[in-house]
Amino acid sequence: MTMSDSFEKLLLPDIPQLHRIDVYEHNGGYRALRKAVVMKQDEVIEEVKKSNLKGRGGAGFPTGLKWSFMPKQSAKPKYLCANGDEGEPGTFKDRQIFEFNPHLFIEGSLIAAYAMGAQTIYVYIRGEYLKWIRMLQKAIDDAYSKNYIGKNILGSPFSADMYIFRGAGAYICGEESSLMNSIEGERGYPRVKPPFPAQVGLWGCPTTINNIETLSNVPGIIMKGGDWYKKIGAQDHPGSILFGISGHVNKPGVYELPTGVLL
Repeated sequence: MTMSDSFEKLLLPDIPQLHRIDVYEHNGGYRALRKAVVMKQDEVIEEVKKSNLKGRGGAGFPTGLKWSFMPKQSAKPKYLCANGDEGEPGTFKDRQIFEFNPHLFIEGSLIAAYAMGAQTIYVYIRGEYLKWIRMLQKAIDDAYSKNYIGKNILGSPFSADMYIFRGAGAYICGEESSLMNSIEGERGYPRVKPPFPAQVGLWGCPTTINNIETLSNVPGIIMKGGDWYKKIGAQDHPGSILFGISGHVNKPGVYELPTGVLL
């Protein structure tokens, strides 16, 4: 046993090592991606619409509907941005995904990119998250090595690349148009809408922005179906959700519970 193995067991004594790609695969990982790339793009979007998955970044906008705004045909490249800026005080749910289950997020991002015809995924993470940036980069590198990311993914015509973009600590960059300005190398400042990102986003190209947690819900929906997902939690906002509990409480931490649970 290496020192790193010993450290992992000490750090995560009772948690499956899902950040390791072999463990993730053993537990069903990337099967949803395999299923998605042989489906029609519209079929993937319709399944997410059926699930009524809503954005976990705060706005609660229906995810499938948001994906449908991306133009079917475009002479310009299309982009997917995954928002992990997480600049609000006391907010730390996305970094738990990066640490404990990064491949779930990666798989969800790839399914989203396939559904919308995007070939480039930018993961926007606040620069202070150096530890979690390194963890996610390791997971991305492992996914590339297994052809889950890259050219002709899993033998399909679909190709996509994924890049991490480190933010510079500006709270406003959690807002989607500020995030795009930041990636472009400009000052993080909101844009006037319309036009909306699906029409004019990164470098004037069609772009969709989703939260890290939102995308992490996608593999389960594709594997088990939108009807299965709708049965979890509150009817008008289904699924599970990550609650970040901090402050003067007995057991602070991040808890995954069905939506609709009262604090």
